[in-house]
Amino acid sequence: IIYLYFQTPDHSFAISSFYNLKLPYAQQSWVFWFFFIAFAIKMPIFPFHTWQPDAYEQSPTATTMVLSGIMVKMGVFAVLRWLVPVLPLATWAWGDTVATLAVVGMIYASLIAIRQDDIKRLVAYSSIAHIGLMCLAIFVPSQLGLQGVMIQMFAHGINIIGLWIVVELIERQFRTRKISELGGIAQKAPMLTLLLVIVALANVALPLTNAFIGEFLMFSGVFTSEASKYNMIFTAVAGISIILSAVYTLNMIQRVFFGNTNQLTATTTDIRFNESLVLVIIVGLILSFGVYPKPMLDLTQSIADTILGQMSIKQ
Repeated sequence: IIYLYFQTPDHSFAISSFYNLKLPYAQQSWVFWFFFIAFAIKMPIFPFHTWQPDAYEQSPTATTMVLSGIMVKMGVFAVLRWLVPVLPLATWAWGDTVATLAVVGMIYASLIAIRQDDIKRLVAYSSIAHIGLMCLAIFVPSQLGLQGVMIQMFAHGINIIGLWIVVELIERQFRTRKISELGGIAQKAPMLTLLLVIVALANVALPLTNAFIGEFLMFSGVFTSEASKYNMIFTAVAGISIILSAVYTLNMIQRVFFGNTNQLTATTTDIRFNESLVLVIIVGLILSFGVYPKPMLDLTQSIADTILGQMSIKQ
């Protein structure tokens, strides 16, 4: 930032001054990687993701909600608000490289999630895969894809907080988050099961949930983008990750909530009214934005056009 400050004609920290910079590609390139690595750690994406599963696992649930629901989106926001408009040539030139990291990270995180026995770690790796898709849609850009990124940032924040609430309720009642130690909860807690299933299916972008429109737009945008000659390959690989996300999510639901109860879950009690009220609000947001996404589409369309203009890409 200090380097860019001295490159501005008026030596100003005003963001408009940075937007008006016309740095040559060589300078943009090395500045790009300094910023991108910082933002990649914040998001995080592969291979800068290693802090996240441990941090989520060890943090109190309230802290985890803030980290995953809000703070990691700041990395995505910084790319859209800072990296793209200030360093458009480098963003364009390194797009395929970053997109490759994103899709590799999506597959890697999804495969690791399948093997997790701790629900918190499973959700953490799921979050890495979702952020990877957002990163892919930014660096293989199109108007549809960028709209999808902004909508998905909002949707993912809602869904991930809902998942953390359910994880907290399970851990509070059973003193464990281990999938292998649970089972049959649906027999004793139908309300908790119903709400969790809706939130979990939103996390895999089931149609009529809030995440579906974002993921659909991102995939459509990457598939139709003219910014990369590898766009169809990126789309296909990212699609495998979506299939894997359904595998580990449905497997978790089946093992934790269905089947037979065991000694630990035989005395399960359903959630209280105040606990269900919070989840009902989240489910309401999930379904309302899934059924009627027009306000979000209208809000993000002009912003996506502006970002594309800053990248000097004609779609």
